[in-house]
Amino acid sequence: MKKIAIIGTAGVPARYGGFETLADNLVDQLGDRFEMSVYCSNRYYSKSERTKYYKKARLYHLPLNANGLQSIPYDIISILHALIFADTLIILGVSGCIVLPFVKLFSRKRIIVNIDGLEWKRGKWSKPIRAFLKFSEYLAVRFSDADITDNESIKRYTGRYYKTLSHLIEYGGNHARSRRINKADRAKYSFLQQFYAFTVCRIEPENNIHVLLETFKSQPDKPYVIVGNWENSPYGQELKAKYSSYSHLHLLDPIYDQKELDKLRSNCYVYVHGHSAGGTNPSLVEAMYLGLPIIAFDVSYNRATTEGKAFYFENSDDLTQVLKEKRIADYTKNGKTMKRIAKDRYEWSEIAGKYARLIFGFDYNYQKKSIFSSTRSLEPQLLIKTGKAHLLNQRLFFDDDEY
Repeated sequence: MKKIAIIGTAGVPARYGGFETLADNLVDQLGDRFEMSVYCSNRYYSKSERTKYYKKARLYHLPLNANGLQSIPYDIISILHALIFADTLIILGVSGCIVLPFVKLFSRKRIIVNIDGLEWKRGKWSKPIRAFLKFSEYLAVRFSDADITDNESIKRYTGRYYKTLSHLIEYGGNHARSRRINKADRAKYSFLQQFYAFTVCRIEPENNIHVLLETFKSQPDKPYVIVGNWENSPYGQELKAKYSSYSHLHLLDPIYDQKELDKLRSNCYVYVHGHSAGGTNPSLVEAMYLGLPIIAFDVSYNRATTEGKAFYFENSDDLTQVLKEKRIADYTKNGKTMKRIAKDRYEWSEIAGKYARLIFGFDYNYQKKSIFSSTRSLEPQLLIKTGKAHLLNQRLFFDDDEY
């Protein structure tokens, strides 16, 4: 069996974010086909939880944080250690990819990198860190054997700037389940007896939490629930202090129990998604799979994920207008549309299958393809005849305004 190492997550079992959920489901889906290993951060697991195995995966725990500045040495150490035993390294994120040019000098191990969203564009980073992350992204695409993007919009970005045909592999959402609420749930969360909107996310400026709260602040007849890590940054602490006094705004701390989280979100009347950076966001996919109507921030990533069929906003006025205009029938219809899209595109068995096919593809002389090599292999007349002539002109094929 091929030996696969998953690098760049906080670890499994998943209790942090999208990459962790991906790693957990890859272990679950592919554990019978590969010898899986996952690198984990001690910060997220107590000593008793740092087991040697999880499901069928071997775990390696490091005394470093998988996020923030420590993610760089965390990923680099994981990569160098995995080279000892793994046939294929799946690197989630680009923080440690600064080391890939050196790895390729002395190793023929296969490297797959999921570049995630465009991390370097996040406003929370200083200019030097943003420059470093963008350079790491370049090295990740340049020196990996295959690069993965999780959103069609980001695939166009890598094609435009790196001239490579990335593999589009999104996230699954079918681990989310609709849950019935009981008397104890209503006693714990009073808003469950009301008609409420819901969001779960990291409390960061790019997720427009300030816009969401400012909008719902003036909508006292519309209870709003946000689950997030309020205490992890001054931004979150300030927002919690400012808005926690409003009785219809419920600012909850992180909930890592999947069943409890599903109870809260599967019983809301609408899911509000404020993310403005990144790619295919796992919390959005999960909400879609639950059949929730979606109000999303209007960026290309979110439109690609929802196929342009959600309700969108760019600012507080837009969001206020959507909340004012939409009726129950509109939300019900939209929820059914979101569920259909999710079932078509976001099943974990299909997502894991794409990773497996990519890994096995290395046995058949797989070579990374560039945009130019792919289009030049086609006859110009054939391109024109089939309506694909735009492929001959890169500037017509990619929309600079999206990035």
